[in-house]
Amino acid sequence: MSDPARKRRPYAARVPMAERREQLLDAALTIIDRDGYDGVSIDAIAREAGVTRPVVYGAYDGLGPLLTALLDRQQQRALTQLYAALPLTALTSPPVDIVERAVPALHAMVLADPVTWRAILQSPANVPDLVRERIEGDRSRVQATIALMVTAVLPGADAEVLAHAVLALLEHFGQLALAEPERFSAERLTAAARAMIGAWLP
Repeated sequence: MSDPARKRRPYAARVPMAERREQLLDAALTIIDRDGYDGVSIDAIAREAGVTRPVVYGAYDGLGPLLTALLDRQQQRALTQLYAALPLTALTSPPVDIVERAVPALHAMVLADPVTWRAILQSPANVPDLVRERIEGDRSRVQATIALMVTAVLPGADAEVLAHAVLALLEHFGQLALAEPERFSAERLTAAARAMIGAWLP
């Protein structure tokens, strides 16, 4: 006879598998953001999501496949957000106009999805090699896009060097916005970028 005083295991309500997988990926991302990659495990993800281990294993074959799925999702999410924020359709505009469009859009982008962008812009030391390689690969592709923008806006300039500088500046602006969004507002960062562009232009 079962003991009525025995604490029952929490019951995970049935949800569509696609929704369950997203829930588990969100739980894993929350753990990474809060505790770093060392804190991620099947048990930790189950606790964070409020489900049991079998529920996690019913959605993913193990921690490796789950983290791979998370990496795929976050990579796609970040690139989609980034390219939506870059003013790729305004390359015939003056450089200052481009800055005034891009910086507020990028500021809003990082604050709309801070967990994703903290993982990219404030990567902890314990990031697995696979994650670091993905981030560096994406960074190189974005840098190449910025170089094309520089070439279109400033013909004859050293687009490769300037692309490095622009990307480093945008990454630093993103870190400032994530750390202290009210202190480093879109208006303040845009004004700083506008001043730098003015100093660079002849």
